[in-house]
Formats: sequence, C-alpha cells, structure tokens
Amino acid sequence: MDKITLDINGREQAFELEPDQPLLWLLRDELELTGTKFGCGKGLCGACTVQVNGQPTRACVTPAAALAGRQITTIEGAQGRVVEAVKAAWLHLDVAQCGYCQPGQIMAASALLAQVARPSDEEIDQALSANLCRCGTYPRIRAAVHCAANSLAIQTAP
Repeated sequence: MDKITLDINGREQAFELEPDQPLLWLLRDELELTGTKFGCGKGLCGACTVQVNGQPTRACVTPAAALAGRQITTIEGAQGRVVEAVKAAWLHLDVAQCGYCQPGQIMAASALLAQVARPSDEEIDQALSANLCRCGTYPRIRAAVHCAANSLAIQTAP
C-alpha cells in the first residue's frame, strides 16, 4: 500500500492505496462520488471521464497513485462558467436520454471549450469521439457544445 495525497475537487485528501488501484474505484467506492460511471473498464467508452489538470482522463484505467500533485475534478466538483454553460446547454437542448454517459460527455465537452472557444463540428467530434452514447444523442451533444460556446461568447462580448 502506498500513502498518497490527492487533490480531488479542490480538496486535498490522504489515502492508502495499492499502486495500481484505478482512480474510478477510489472515487466511487471510497469517496462515494458516483457521478463518474463504470462503463467498459478499459478506457474505451468515456463513462468514467474526469479531468486531471483540466484534461479529460479515463478514471477506470488511470492509477490513482500516479496523480499526486495534479488536480482531479469529477462531475460533482466541476464548476465555473464553462461547465455551467455546458450544463445549461445540455438541459436547454434536452441532450440526455438515459443519462449514463452524460457526466463523461460533460467533462469532455467542458475541457474542449476551455481550450477552444468556438470549436468546429470536426473538433467536437474528435474531442468527444471516445465518449460513447448508447442512446445515440450525438447530434444533440454536438448542438449543445455549440450552444454552450455561443453562450460563453455572449458572456464575454464587450
């Protein structure tokens, strides 16, 4: 067991972990942050997407012990004007059907918009292509990212 301190949602916490314990199980089982979902367990579906230093990261395949000194943000801790714009767009356009993939989709979309103010369809598709949606709401997801980008542009217009 390794002793490690992690910054999760802006709060530093100490843990004793196996070196290869995936971040997903630390979040879900030990911290009860269940917004981060288990999907495939292989980093392929995106249901477990969190942000590490602002970058989308698959929690199911990322060892928690490798994240010391980095900022880990889950859907529960996601905040700020970008993520709020994304969440508002998701609601406005009624993106979710079953909702299982939505936390991962929102984390990936907000990471994209934090880096690219006005992403093209191709940039959105590339940034979210590894986030699977069994309900097939991809057109609404793309529209919501554009809606959030427009909202953010209006907020920052002089």
